[in-house]
Amino acid sequence: MLRKYQHTIKHFLFSEWAQHSSIMIQMPTGTGKTHLLASVIYDHLKEGQYQCVWIVAHRRELVEQIVETVARYGISKEDGRVKVMSIQWLSRHWEDVKGDNPSLIVIDEAHHALAETYQELWLRYPNAKKLGMTATPCRLNRKGFTDLFDTLIISDSIADFIRQGWLSAFDYVSIRPNSEDQRLIDCLEKRGADGDFQVKEMDAVLNRRPSIERLYESVRQYAHGKKGIVYAVSISHARNIAEYYNNKGVNAVAIDSKTPAKLRKQMVEDFRQGKIQVLVNVDVFSEGFDCPDVEFVQMARPTLSLAKYLQQVGRGLRKTDGKETCMLIDNVGLYRLFGLPTAYRDWQAMFEGRLAGKGYPTANARNVSCMAAGQEKDEALNADGLLETIVSHRQLMDYLQSGSSLFDNNASQAEALKPYKDRQSGLWGLKQGEIITAKAQYRTVFDVKDYRAAVRFEDNRVGIVDGNGNIRIKLNRYRYMKFLPDDIGAMTDNTGHTFYIDLKTSKLYNGKPEVLKYGRIEMLRVGMVYYSRTKHVYKSPLGINSFDLVPRGFYLRIYTGLADNCKFRYIDSEDAFLHQDCVCILADDEDEYYGFCGELADGSIVITDGKGNYYHAMDGKEKQYIACEHPKTQDEDFDVAVSRLKAEAEARAAKMRENLQREKEKKQQTRLAQIQDVVPFQSGLKWGLRAGSRVIVPPIYRSIQNPVGNYCVVETNPRQWGIIRLDGKVVVEARYTNVEISNGGTAQLTVFPGITKTVNLK
Repeated sequence: MLRKYQHTIKHFLFSEWAQHSSIMIQMPTGTGKTHLLASVIYDHLKEGQYQCVWIVAHRRELVEQIVETVARYGISKEDGRVKVMSIQWLSRHWEDVKGDNPSLIVIDEAHHALAETYQELWLRYPNAKKLGMTATPCRLNRKGFTDLFDTLIISDSIADFIRQGWLSAFDYVSIRPNSEDQRLIDCLEKRGADGDFQVKEMDAVLNRRPSIERLYESVRQYAHGKKGIVYAVSISHARNIAEYYNNKGVNAVAIDSKTPAKLRKQMVEDFRQGKIQVLVNVDVFSEGFDCPDVEFVQMARPTLSLAKYLQQVGRGLRKTDGKETCMLIDNVGLYRLFGLPTAYRDWQAMFEGRLAGKGYPTANARNVSCMAAGQEKDEALNADGLLETIVSHRQLMDYLQSGSSLFDNNASQAEALKPYKDRQSGLWGLKQGEIITAKAQYRTVFDVKDYRAAVRFEDNRVGIVDGNGNIRIKLNRYRYMKFLPDDIGAMTDNTGHTFYIDLKTSKLYNGKPEVLKYGRIEMLRVGMVYYSRTKHVYKSPLGINSFDLVPRGFYLRIYTGLADNCKFRYIDSEDAFLHQDCVCILADDEDEYYGFCGELADGSIVITDGKGNYYHAMDGKEKQYIACEHPKTQDEDFDVAVSRLKAEAEARAAKMRENLQREKEKKQQTRLAQIQDVVPFQSGLKWGLRAGSRVIVPPIYRSIQNPVGNYCVVETNPRQWGIIRLDGKVVVEARYTNVEISNGGTAQLTVFPGITKTVNLK
């Protein structure tokens, strides 16, 4: 029975086969790739009577494992329709299979498929469907797989599978950054033919008694009595480790390529049954080894290969009953190169050859500091120990349940775009961090800014491309090009003359543009002429000045004549004559400039594109088509549409005024409530109001009486009394012979003796 995620991937696969004949699937180690391919083969064979399937692996052990798994689906070796073989056997026996015509070829551990022996399959059987299965679609040399596979299907991540319970959680410990072993590894300089550390140099540096003693001490401290796998540098290194562990009472055996097949098989079986506690191996159990109850994995082999790192730690992440967690013991500091197993991987970039499957110390510097901050502080365990705890399984689950993949390894996304040169072709490309975003294809990269680059193409023309290499602007053959502030580009020709280009509109200018900003709207001024930064560029006539450009929040009104053939209608209003022949630039509209037809009561406007179409525009919303010069319906008639808009605008304006008044009163009440403790004070011959040491009303009155509620009676001149609010606002002009305020919010004003009137102050 397939799991839900396996069914999902299988569905994607058969859907993709409708368009592509060659597909690669990425699934983490331990998530059932072999079961999935067996199910795919079973369904493929049901499609036709004459179907034939080849399964090709790169090691004999993998072939045997695949045969056993496929047999569970009722497809035995005797069936004849399915052949499982190693690539080594096949490369020596092409003549023996000459009569076969496979309809499907499955490549297990397909990250090896770039070898010439595999490529022969594509040459000999071009019509067969191809399926590549791998946990790590990457290569150290940044060589992609697109020459062989048309597309990549990516499964859930290791973090997702642990979160969902399909893979085991883990504890991760590693050597300290200033440790003796880390210093030895940092000094490794030589590289092998595959680009990884040279085995001979690693063996000379690490295959020594002190280093092996530290390996044992790490196992004793963190995995005492547990069942595990150790990854060694060389055959000699593996045998020395096994010998030392045995001398310390740990039942360990060394397995390598020279171990006889029969003995190797017996050792593996004894390990599964618990008769052997530790397997020390040299690249034997990196792929395909299936023993879910592995309780610890010890990494004693430095590597630059992401594939080797994930294949090694993956041996310990398989789930089994009673296994709470796996201890990952990193004695060579691999997490500083790769991040934790749960970190994000850009498999698509590696599949396409835009990112090498290798470790990048600088790219993981941020992750290392994050991990240090998140370490479990167990002083008794870690204070003097050889290793430090990077994360415990409980911390890991807390992070994953919160939705984090734990210090994502995607540091390149925050890094700037940079040019790089391909040594073989001499051409330039673009990359972000270590990810190639545009392959080498340019003669020159003049300048890079934000996510754009100024380049010279192979035909010697220059232009602007985005970070992915998509052409945004292509120009003639200039000698040099660079970016200026505010999205302006400068190009110099062979005579030394400089031209300028607005990168927003692609318009060229002979003089350097000055960028003018009106809120969210920008204009350019070149000499005495103004230009809009819209794709359909507005060019002003000579003679206008900055006073003719009036910003109105979400639009800019330009008082200038339009072309004689661009006539349109206006909204009837008292100031309509002022709006005639005005141009309007809308904020957030990068395409067009408009004719201005008039403003409505709520501040919204009616505009035209000059082609007979009219629109209603208001702040924060897309413009809406309302009418045209040749309406097909009554609703599209300009007068009908504008009449409706006027009524709607009046209603909105009235509501806006009400809200504004309500908000004003609310603020006023809040302000008055904060100054209820004001008292009159005298400065010289004048009086004012203050609250404590804060002056509320400056001393400008001849006299001020004590406040009554929110009001005060004030005298400006002899026998000229009025009323002010506590915040100083004049409520009643000072022209009365006497004023009295009652507690009920009214005031009695004496005009002349015997003549009074009452006013409501609220």
